[in-house]
Amino acid sequence: MTTSTTGSETSTDPAEREAVVGEDGLGRCPWAVTHPLNREYHDTEWGLPVRGEQALFERITLEAFQSGLSWLTILAKRPAFRTAFAGFAPEAVAAFTDEDVQRLMGDAGIVRNRRKIEAARTNARAVLGLREHGGLDRLIWSHKPGSTPVPRTVSEVPTQTPGSKALAAELRSYGFRFVGPTTSYALMEAIGMVDTHLVGCHRRGSSGEHGTR
Repeated sequence: MTTSTTGSETSTDPAEREAVVGEDGLGRCPWAVTHPLNREYHDTEWGLPVRGEQALFERITLEAFQSGLSWLTILAKRPAFRTAFAGFAPEAVAAFTDEDVQRLMGDAGIVRNRRKIEAARTNARAVLGLREHGGLDRLIWSHKPGSTPVPRTVSEVPTQTPGSKALAAELRSYGFRFVGPTTSYALMEAIGMVDTHLVGCHRRGSSGEHGTR
């Protein structure tokens, strides 16, 4: 049974929350109803298949910057990130100098974390190196699992899996940084490799990668 944003909750434990039915009558994952930016991202982007080197590099970079922060913080800053990181063109970011890193440390529009900024540059260079080994798209999507979780509540959504550990390990073997198993699983969710929309969410099955279960 789903809960309502205007009615009483079936559980006071956030981890046990099911899909939340909004005033429009549509069920959504609980995180999607906390802010209009989250809702827009949830309804139009999150969990849809993302392919292509530049698009995947952007997702890897933003997931790394999100580590330790809320995804809402990253969404709000995404336009500034795209400007600061040259639209996430790997060649451009790979060519960043130490002066560019210092410049970005002064950019209030993004998350000013030196280690993450330097990791973005390192990862861009790793993306270029991967072109000789089939490319970033091939590497990431080769880890698509044969099945997907079917979570009814927030607590049933994994934070990492053997598959995300394997993806993280392969990325690290090519020189990527800030790509641990949890960050890798968040990436897998975001790009539609797994479907962790809750049962009862109207976006469940929207990726087309694992049916509509």
